[in-house]
Amino acid sequence: MPATSLQQVGSRGRCAALLLPLLPLLLLSVAPKPGDTMINIPSKYKIRHLKSPPVITAQPVSITTFSADDITLTCEATGNPPPMFRWVKDGLEFDPSKDPDLSVSRDSGTFSLTAKDGPIHQYQGRYNCYASNELGTAVSKEARIITENTPTLQKEKKVSKKVEEGESVVLPCNPPNSTVAPVIHWMDKRLRHIQQNERVIQGRDGNLYFSHVTPADSRDDYTCNTQFLSAFIIQLKEPIKLTVVPSNSVVRNRRPQMMQPTGSRSSYLVLSGQDLELECIVQGLPAPSIQWIRKDGVLSESRTSTDSYNRVLRFKNISESDGGEYQCTATNLQGMISHSYSITVEAAPYWTKEPKSQLYAPGETVKLECKADGIPSPEVTWSINGNLLTDIDPDPRRSLKHGVLTLKNVELSDTAVYQCKAANKHGSILINAYVYVIELPPQILTEDVLMYSVAEGQTIDLACETFGSPRPNVTWEGESWGALIANPRMSQLSDGSLKISNASHNDSGQYTCTVSNSKITITAELAVLNKTVIVKPPLALRIQWGKPANLTCEYQVDSRQGTPQVQWRKNQKKLTESSDSDKYKIDESTLIILEVEEDDEGIYTCEVITTLDMAEASGSITIVDRPDSPTQIQMTEPKERSVTLSWTPGDDHNSPVIEYLIEFEETGSERKEWEELSRVSGSIQRTTLPLKPFISYRFRIIAINDIGKSDPSRKTEAYSTPAAPPDSNPEGVRSDSIDPGTLVITWKELDRRSFNGPDFRYKVMWRKVLGSGPSWHTKDATSPPFIVTDVGNFSAFEIKVQAVNEMGEGPEPKTNIGYSAEETPLEAPLDVGVVLINSTAIKVTWAAVNRETVRGRLQGYKIYLKHFDPESRHLRRERVREGRPTNISVVTTDSNEEKKILGDLQPYSHYSLTVSAFNYKGEGPESEALTFHTPEGVPGPPSFLLLESPSETEMILRWSAPNQPNGVLKGYILQYQQVDNEDSPMLVEKISDHSQNHFKLKLDPRSRYRFHLRGYTAAGEGLPIISEGATTLDGGPPSNISLSIGETSINLTWVSKERQRNVGFHIQYLRDGKGEWKYSEKVNSSQSFYTLQGLQPGSLYYLRIYLGNKTIWMDEIQTAGTKMEKQDGFVTESWFIGLISALVLLLLILLILCFIKRSKGGKYSVKEKEESQIDSEARPMNNEAFGEYRSLESDNEEKRTASQPSLCEDSKLCTDDALDDYANSNSVQTEVLMDDSLASQSSGVRDVPDPETQESSPLNPATAISHHGLPNSAALLD
Repeated sequence: MPATSLQQVGSRGRCAALLLPLLPLLLLSVAPKPGDTMINIPSKYKIRHLKSPPVITAQPVSITTFSADDITLTCEATGNPPPMFRWVKDGLEFDPSKDPDLSVSRDSGTFSLTAKDGPIHQYQGRYNCYASNELGTAVSKEARIITENTPTLQKEKKVSKKVEEGESVVLPCNPPNSTVAPVIHWMDKRLRHIQQNERVIQGRDGNLYFSHVTPADSRDDYTCNTQFLSAFIIQLKEPIKLTVVPSNSVVRNRRPQMMQPTGSRSSYLVLSGQDLELECIVQGLPAPSIQWIRKDGVLSESRTSTDSYNRVLRFKNISESDGGEYQCTATNLQGMISHSYSITVEAAPYWTKEPKSQLYAPGETVKLECKADGIPSPEVTWSINGNLLTDIDPDPRRSLKHGVLTLKNVELSDTAVYQCKAANKHGSILINAYVYVIELPPQILTEDVLMYSVAEGQTIDLACETFGSPRPNVTWEGESWGALIANPRMSQLSDGSLKISNASHNDSGQYTCTVSNSKITITAELAVLNKTVIVKPPLALRIQWGKPANLTCEYQVDSRQGTPQVQWRKNQKKLTESSDSDKYKIDESTLIILEVEEDDEGIYTCEVITTLDMAEASGSITIVDRPDSPTQIQMTEPKERSVTLSWTPGDDHNSPVIEYLIEFEETGSERKEWEELSRVSGSIQRTTLPLKPFISYRFRIIAINDIGKSDPSRKTEAYSTPAAPPDSNPEGVRSDSIDPGTLVITWKELDRRSFNGPDFRYKVMWRKVLGSGPSWHTKDATSPPFIVTDVGNFSAFEIKVQAVNEMGEGPEPKTNIGYSAEETPLEAPLDVGVVLINSTAIKVTWAAVNRETVRGRLQGYKIYLKHFDPESRHLRRERVREGRPTNISVVTTDSNEEKKILGDLQPYSHYSLTVSAFNYKGEGPESEALTFHTPEGVPGPPSFLLLESPSETEMILRWSAPNQPNGVLKGYILQYQQVDNEDSPMLVEKISDHSQNHFKLKLDPRSRYRFHLRGYTAAGEGLPIISEGATTLDGGPPSNISLSIGETSINLTWVSKERQRNVGFHIQYLRDGKGEWKYSEKVNSSQSFYTLQGLQPGSLYYLRIYLGNKTIWMDEIQTAGTKMEKQDGFVTESWFIGLISALVLLLLILLILCFIKRSKGGKYSVKEKEESQIDSEARPMNNEAFGEYRSLESDNEEKRTASQPSLCEDSKLCTDDALDDYANSNSVQTEVLMDDSLASQSSGVRDVPDPETQESSPLNPATAISHHGLPNSAALLD
């Protein structure tokens, strides 16, 4: 066993800063092939030059090869140092590098043989690859090389078969012998496949089976083609000729017989995981049908399938459960035959427990568990670095028991690769597992100061991933908890993580993970957020078909979480907003179904999903509707006054019937409408209906539920009741006499359905209460009223009315007292008096009137109370009576009352009062008017109260006198108190001047006040008017300004502060930090909005509000758009400006010389000059600046002589084009200089001398020279 030295490595955590720079981690191995196991040192663990045992990453694979094939056996492995490779063939060392025909890979153990013509049988055998470095040796799986010769076609004789029609026949194929099964095709000479069917089938042996032949089967080109895919060979055998002799008679049917397999029973041994096909090829006429069964159980349709027209039963990936007895049965009209199959499933070895590669610290105990299974059971053996354990010296620390290899108190020298091998008669398997004994200092691999969030009630894991050898132990502590192991909701997982269950807000804070016996720690911050709650879940809706349904799901989410996802489900299936049919609309947390249909019924669940948790609640939609109409209406048990009705309920459409409405119509009546007769509970389906005599009925029934009424049922046949005497008499019998001397008897007429029979009438009876004896006066009437005359005024009568028809009289009527007509009372009440109770209430008394003077039934008394203005208080009573009242009120009393208390009077006012009696006829005369006045009362509240604040500490209250002073107003009481300070005292100011309408107070500017203002009279203080307010603070320009920036403007918005006085200010702005500040118009602080316009696009502006030598607010912005850049160039350079100025001056001098030279062309008088000027003015001018000059030029040309050449002849400056160019020049500076010079010349004009005295002058008289030597031309100056 190779020796291993202790490797010194670094650590990681809060002490990691002390480590040397570390190289990236070298993994112990890459991902292995299935069957190999390994572990990785985590990628976050930093270590230098870590050695690793060999791990085979690419295994050799068994192959079957022909002489024309390449041979390659692969063996690749990883390890540090890189492993060395060697091969063992059939138990002996095999060095492929010594074979000149083999090529060996330089970086692995892979070797290969290129196809050649020579023999390759020497390479056949069993191979194992060994990969070794100083930490151990890994062994590959066993791989076999099987060599075969290329299949060759033996010379065959031509086969011909001759059979009678209806017989069976087998055409043989006889493919070459090979361990590789060929692919067989039966074809004709045109290489077309022979069509197979229930009658013609190809067997697994390659033969072609005919259940029976027909004349159409005759042909001479039945060819068997064999294809060896791995050898790339296709062989065509000799064609077979088949001749079918037609039968001269009817072909006889034949019962089924087995063709393949033969006999009645066959057995199969197959390995688990392989495929198996059972054949059942039979002969017979007609072609038999095949049925498969499992004799010892049920044939699994999921594990088996049939093929070749049910002639083959196929097992894919067969398992031990498929072992057993199977049977195929062939049946036709002549009989049947069966064949049994016995399947035995065995298994090559396979692992049930694999040993794991692992790192160990010195002194630990290693347990390598290796268990395998198979049929038969495999034998398990152990090897160390490729050497059998039985061949290695025993070690007391090493033991093997029940497949578990145990190493106690391991040392660094125990590092090795262990092999576990399992073998039975069907093969062997091998697996490597290394034991790497090493010391690695602990490191915490989780990042420090991680932030965790969890919803209340959820579970969270705080990671503390560590690595080291031996495996580090960690402990957790909370910021305020200390050790957390005692908390039942907190547990430490095997990987070092801290699991917190049912998190609460108290769990928020900092947690520390520490590696035991070290100073390596990390911290984690935990924030426990409010859990998501659905505060208004969807309801259980009952909706009619076609109507909209809204399912609302209102929720609360912690503000620290983002917007949640709201997912709706119907019957646990996700719903999405429809884009094509408008079926569902989801508006935030509301699911909208625009038109409910039958398939919309179900349970709807709202899921509110956040990144941390989820809340859900369910509602439902039930489709409801009006009930269907009742059916099968039947009338039974007919009687004189009743009939029984029964019915069958209709569909209630998910809304139970509450009640049934039974309606009737009267046949033969003028009423053509249905009327309600009865209502019964929805649970009743039979009821007896009370009926009235002498009516023909039809019935119908309406069902009613929460949604509405059903359509009416079909109406019944007519049912008529017999006539009978009236059951009742009319009600409301009374006297309604108006005219004197008459008795008017009236009553409430009976409904026609209460007549109970034909010839209905009323029997009216009356007699005087006193003096007329017991006899009744009787008359018949068909309707009210009935009038009796000559009975006197207000006499008492007994009256009654009885119903009568052809069948008899109704019951004995009730007697009532009636009176003949009344007259109004004759006298007024006497002894009317008034007693003052207080300023708003009085008691009125009077004496009852004589009942004989009432002339009717006394109904009561009426008190008339007239109110006069308070200003009439000092008027005499006579004048009060004559005045016009401001208000009149009437109070009615009962007939037995003789006093009444009246309230709600106006204090300090005059009143007039009268009393009269009244009966049904009307009122009698009023009593003599009684006047009185109410005493003084407390005033009403002031009309209004206004608050004004001229400064931060002053408040002026303004008010108006009460609309109802209720007396002589003497002054006001002002009370005020701080609203925001409950302990502040109530301050009182008494204002004795009743005419005062304002008052100034000194107040605390930091407080808000409530003011109570009330007036007072001699009677006391009145009701207050109440108002709240605070003083207005000194304002200032806003400082919290929001900006909305455009290309040429800026919108400034701000929120005006409460209680602050409006202040005017200017907004100053400066472009690009250059020039002077510009000012906006005056802006008020109460505006809250201002637009600053006229700015340049794409420019930088500085904005500020400057007030009182102090900058209140300042900001800088960049306007939108593209900046118009100023083109700087040589035009602005000083040398260019000087050059242009010199050129302009030179041009001006040349022009002046040109003017002078032209004036020398001839002599003419001033008069001619003036005439020429007048003439030139009449001519059209081509140029505004020099038109007059051109007219002079035309004159001068006529007077020009050869002895006096013009300057313009030698200079182009005097041409028309040059002058035009000058006149159209864009140089403003030049024009100004020229105009100034010419204007100065005009100012120096002298009197023109006589032409005769100036003949010797070389100048034209019309162009006299000024003292400046420049031409003086009035035409030019114009």
